[in-house]
Amino acid sequence: MAPTKLAANVSGDFFVNTNCINCDTCRQLAPDHFSEVGKFSAVTAQPQTADQKRGAFHALLSCPTGAIQTAHTDELQLASADFPLLLTEGIYYCGFTSRKSYGGSSYLILHPDGNWLIDSPRFHLPLVRKIEALGGIRYLFLTHRDDVADADKYASHFRAERIIHELERDSQPDAEHLLTGTEPIFWHPDFKLIPQPGHTIGHTVLLYKQTFLFSGDHLAWDGSPNELTSHRDYCWYSFEEQTRSMERLAEERFSWLLPGHGKRIMMPEAEMHAALNRLVKRMQNWTN
Repeated sequence: MAPTKLAANVSGDFFVNTNCINCDTCRQLAPDHFSEVGKFSAVTAQPQTADQKRGAFHALLSCPTGAIQTAHTDELQLASADFPLLLTEGIYYCGFTSRKSYGGSSYLILHPDGNWLIDSPRFHLPLVRKIEALGGIRYLFLTHRDDVADADKYASHFRAERIIHELERDSQPDAEHLLTGTEPIFWHPDFKLIPQPGHTIGHTVLLYKQTFLFSGDHLAWDGSPNELTSHRDYCWYSFEEQTRSMERLAEERFSWLLPGHGKRIMMPEAEMHAALNRLVKRMQNWTN
């Protein structure tokens, strides 16, 4: 059956159709124009200015299921050329999310010793060309099995080395590097790999320069209560184990949170640490 326009959309050029899987990608990229309505996202305010329309096009391009449509596509190529989107110096959001990872976010780190791709977007040739222009990819760090998407294609194209925990190996059976155990691994002075089992059995996060935490599906920001969240309803292995992992993570310090699902956020390190400790206490109460 062909997708149809959702009734919750306000009238105008942009709309969401029934292909929507409510992954939150559009609400992250254009939060003033896309909202959650029931079990789907919808356009609740039409973009008016050039910048607003550019953001809506970014959401359209990044939607994993092609659920966002517009009557006018003149600016689509210009918006596509914006990706990967610069978040802060040397850190990019890739966009072009994949249905295979339920719209999970992926990121690019530019580093003088070789660039890192954190989880995988869908293999989209214009994005590939832009990454080539930025120096390619040396390592592809995969937080867990859910968000590998087209990692094998990126690894093959860039001759990149994939890093994943051995307990997630069945999602990338020919990965070049397998992590073991639960102890942190200092891959490089700037890159600390921290196993955090719970969401899945071999889930691992990446702490970059003691500032940026790429948290996969382990940790995110929930903008509704304005608190950190642990995706309790989407824990596939063990929430008790995830709680213990979060207790260990609370020993770390960082000011940027870049999750696979959920809102990206930056705040002073002390505030982030306090928010993480509050989450740990909530999780402990849930498991006791």
